[in-house]
Amino acid sequence: MKKYIGFSIIALGLTLTSCDDWLDKLPDNRMELQTPSDVSSLLVSAYPSSHPAYLLEMYSDNTDDCVNPSWSEASRFQAQAYNWEDITETGEDESPQELWNRHYLAIASANAAIDLIEGKGSPAEYTEQLGEALLCRAYAMFQLSTVFCKAYNPATASTDLGLPYPIHPEKVVGTVYTRGTMEDLYGQIDKDLQRGLPLVSSNYSKPKFHFNTEAAKAFAARFYLYKGDFAKAITYATEVLGADPTAKARDWDAYAALNMNQQIRPEAWVSADEKCNFLLQTVYSEWGAISGPYLYGEKYAHSYRITYDEDIASKGPFGAANSTFKQRVWSNTALANLFHRKVPYEFEYTDLQAGIGFAHAEYAVFTTEQLLLERAEAYALSGELQKAVDDYNTIMKIYQNYPKTFTLKQIVDFYNGVNYYTPKKATVKKHFVKPVYTIDAEGSDQEALLQAILHLRRIMEVGEGYRMQDVKRYGIVIYRRQTNTSFTISAVTDSLTVDDPRRAIQLPQDVITSGLEPNDRITVKDQGGNIMQDSGFIYEIKK
Repeated sequence: MKKYIGFSIIALGLTLTSCDDWLDKLPDNRMELQTPSDVSSLLVSAYPSSHPAYLLEMYSDNTDDCVNPSWSEASRFQAQAYNWEDITETGEDESPQELWNRHYLAIASANAAIDLIEGKGSPAEYTEQLGEALLCRAYAMFQLSTVFCKAYNPATASTDLGLPYPIHPEKVVGTVYTRGTMEDLYGQIDKDLQRGLPLVSSNYSKPKFHFNTEAAKAFAARFYLYKGDFAKAITYATEVLGADPTAKARDWDAYAALNMNQQIRPEAWVSADEKCNFLLQTVYSEWGAISGPYLYGEKYAHSYRITYDEDIASKGPFGAANSTFKQRVWSNTALANLFHRKVPYEFEYTDLQAGIGFAHAEYAVFTTEQLLLERAEAYALSGELQKAVDDYNTIMKIYQNYPKTFTLKQIVDFYNGVNYYTPKKATVKKHFVKPVYTIDAEGSDQEALLQAILHLRRIMEVGEGYRMQDVKRYGIVIYRRQTNTSFTISAVTDSLTVDDPRRAIQLPQDVITSGLEPNDRITVKDQGGNIMQDSGFIYEIKK
């Protein structure tokens, strides 16, 4: 576990232990698990202690290279992630190495619980623990797939590389694993979900930190959306949202009134008292500092240009997002960063005098607003456009300062009136070059409505890592751009096209060395391929 030098703040309110203390609490012998309470204690460690938001935000089109002599990268890891390199840095909490290790460690805990319960014949008193363990295993594997795999595509899932999916504790040192396919991976996640969903409950002392009933169904809705099973995604989302989703929405007026400095807003965002938060995940991370007011990691940042051209201050049928919506933009003229403050940065000092310790963060990984957007998308993809518009308007009702509703025609007319994005003439609308779903032609009502939903998601969820999933699922080309202190695009340095293998982040090197098949890195250039010119910029078409 990497130790960080602390910023000049004291940890506030996040009661996580140090890495050594946490490891000390893991049982040294599985035979000590004798009761349902013992298994519940083990399952605390079945939730990954890392989250990929930092890595995926750097990887996505939510980040530019901001050129200013006083701005620098946070670390070599940040630079490697931004430049789509195979990441060799291993000490960062969100590095591929740590994400891999900690998610598989969580899976190992889940498997130990499942093995014990099934070894006892799955008695009724272990029902809830079995359900939680199955959901934890499925969630950890799903998260890993969003980092190390292509988006699930029914047309290619039988050949696209998946990931090892252990379903039993490892009992033999040096066990050899194979990756299998995305079809295998998603099939096992589906199996764990369907088996675990009927078993979970909300009988926890702190239910927001466990797969309670609502969190489990919210996870199922997201998984089935990504899988392309829209009927199931809609069903599970509706079971959580109920007849009036606004009753479970965030108190946006109270949130908007909070001070944007320090940790006030971020801590309110992840409050367990917020009815919109279905599952909270505590992790080791410095992302809350990089995306916050600490003058840290400004070179690769959510830039002024992205903010005003593409997301949180961009224009939609609702007007300018930064003046229309209740979530104000945090900004500082000394920084490139413009953000919504929602990821807490809490520092645990192990040596206060030396300023050494561990950085922590917390994420709201399933929320009412996310679920509304996911259901709207599922409706739109299944052709139920008016129901998708209804969900869009529900979000407008809870998120706008002065709520307005929009017709399908108004939404379609707005987005059809917007030019498609080019690197130097950025807009909120990007081509869906090769989506994994069947979508009507550009300019159709369905395509325009999906543009609206993805635009709104990008506004509301910036900083949380989800944009990269939309990029992969919809076949969106992204570019590496340099911006200067005049807030103009001075250069376009690279592109990540639809078939570029870098879209699936490379496995950790030690995993490859041990024999697991790496992700492909062969490009058209390597094969003597084409060069493509677009909007005055020349870039290689990658395969």
